[in-house]
Amino acid sequence: MPTSPRTTPHAAPYHEPRRENCPWCGGDRLRTRARATAPGWRDPGTCVVDQCRDCKHAFQNPRLTVAGLAFHHRDFYPGHLEDFAERILSARALRRRHRAAAGAVPALPEPESWLDVGTGHARFPETAKEMFPYTSFDGLDATPSVEQARQAGRIEEAHIGDLTNPWILPRLHARYDVVSMFRHLEHTPDPRAELRAALTVLRPGGHLLLELADPRSAFAWLLGRRWLPYGRPRHLHLLPLANVCAELESQGCTILTTDRRTPHIPYDLSAALSLSLRNAVLRTAAAPLAGLASVLEHTLAPVLRRTGFSNAYRIVARRD
Repeated sequence: MPTSPRTTPHAAPYHEPRRENCPWCGGDRLRTRARATAPGWRDPGTCVVDQCRDCKHAFQNPRLTVAGLAFHHRDFYPGHLEDFAERILSARALRRRHRAAAGAVPALPEPESWLDVGTGHARFPETAKEMFPYTSFDGLDATPSVEQARQAGRIEEAHIGDLTNPWILPRLHARYDVVSMFRHLEHTPDPRAELRAALTVLRPGGHLLLELADPRSAFAWLLGRRWLPYGRPRHLHLLPLANVCAELESQGCTILTTDRRTPHIPYDLSAALSLSLRNAVLRTAAAPLAGLASVLEHTLAPVLRRTGFSNAYRIVARRD
């Protein structure tokens, strides 16, 4: 259940008050997992990730305000890791991942309708359409990119905003056979409310497909504040697999599959190196080393994804 925050006054202009209890279970046994100045920020604020010792939920504390998130997007992404995802995964590899994710949904007679939440430019629906040519794919995103995706023909309907928005949610009630969320829950202020909204737009018997960063990855412990999900202030929450499964079951879902192998993305070492080198000259000089790190983690990926070093997980649940 949602918990009431116990807070202390905040010290930075882009931060909300600091919580003294866990936003997931309400426990007050918190420990700091990462503390670092956000890369590229001119403001001397820090990004702090705390973790609950009871339920293992990790969260940004204090959380960025809306203005802080906007500042981060303006200053961090264009100047630092703007094209990081493109350097990690080629277009072919990304397409292969999208096909694997779409194929994770149990065999259905062809879903009539599918909503991809946090779709961005709708690259996932574009690929999934190849596997489900008769399915109507819609997209929802907080940015205008989803409308651009509609104009490009990658989705049929574009919804701009948040799924929990009272103007959007009633219009989508029980419309979809499948709802997908890839690396989306981490960025939402209230993951529980987001899950409830996702189940609201599903038809009875519909399927929910989730992929999230795994805060229990051994890389989180090994790299500390240089682990990419810790070092990006957009990640408001990092949810353990067991917590999400328990929440879905409490909301009347059956967990069909969980997977910690396939969703793993080999970025941990090269991202940590990039986060460590904030100076552009140093990053250029270290480019061969970054390339070597990338080759190493791609080579080791088939092994690491089968161990505690896997950095992501996937859940497929059915709304009963």
